[in-house]
Amino acid sequence: MLIDTYGRIATDLRVSLTDRCNLRCTYCMPEEGLQWLAKPELLTDDEIVRLVSIAATDLGVTEVRFTGGEPLLRPGLVGIVERCAALDPRPKLSLTTNGIGLARTAKALRTAGLDRVNVSLDTLRPDVFHTLTRRNRHHDVIDGLTAAHEAGLTPVKVNSVLMRDINDDEACDLLGWALQHDYELRFIEQMPLDAQHGWQRRDMVTAAEILERLSARFTLTPEVSSIRGSAPAERWLVDGGPARVGVIASVTRPFCRACDRTRLTADGQVRNCLFAREESDLRTAVRSGASDQHIAELWRAAMWGKKAGSGLDDPAFLQPERPMSAIGG
Repeated sequence: MLIDTYGRIATDLRVSLTDRCNLRCTYCMPEEGLQWLAKPELLTDDEIVRLVSIAATDLGVTEVRFTGGEPLLRPGLVGIVERCAALDPRPKLSLTTNGIGLARTAKALRTAGLDRVNVSLDTLRPDVFHTLTRRNRHHDVIDGLTAAHEAGLTPVKVNSVLMRDINDDEACDLLGWALQHDYELRFIEQMPLDAQHGWQRRDMVTAAEILERLSARFTLTPEVSSIRGSAPAERWLVDGGPARVGVIASVTRPFCRACDRTRLTADGQVRNCLFAREESDLRTAVRSGASDQHIAELWRAAMWGKKAGSGLDDPAFLQPERPMSAIGG
């Protein structure tokens, strides 16, 4: 298993398949984009499947989330999902995506064995979408969500980041729309993971503010805490349930104490925390012919050194060098 010195056990693996993205969200990267990883630096499909297999069979990982960048840009995605779905024991498989291209791939992904999706959508207004992402692709995301639901990639979860004076007036509208379409909405506090290092705490729309706005239109009842487990989202029943809304308060109410995640970047580095400033190299071990047992030992050592918390509440906090697009969600 992947245990750390604080007794936390990592059973949830986030696998970044690429650092590339077809959007340019203002809270993630500059308009011109970033310098992407060169193809030889990326793990191959075979290397990804091997590492997921080691995680699932030797290290106790039970859930695998494919992320990016934008994972739908990975040419071999369907094949990777199919091969990981054939593992024994089989981990639960999900995908975090911006939804562009999901309309044409949702059925194939479901057939391959993907269980569900999380789709990022911050606004219901196409003009605001363009302001936030610098792309006119709002309709593609909506179509992707529809296709995912029809394909049975449920529950379809929608991740939304509210930006002050841009889309923070849409909290209630987003929730109403999600309820109408049978999506599970998750609001996420903006985190200091932008490539520009322009994040300012004072500009962030906090979980408390989000809940205050939602409560103006909906009756929110806290979900029993025992149900949450290690999930990052605090959840509330909406108007008595069964529909729920979640808030991931990574900054103001961090959930480090119950964190069960381990991360693998697209170039084969283990990160034991989203905000870690150190990484452990598995790619070199894989390409040098190391055994599965040796790779598992390296992975265990990487997680053993995990810190107690992200350090976001420390005045001396420093952003990791990698931005979110190069880490994976």
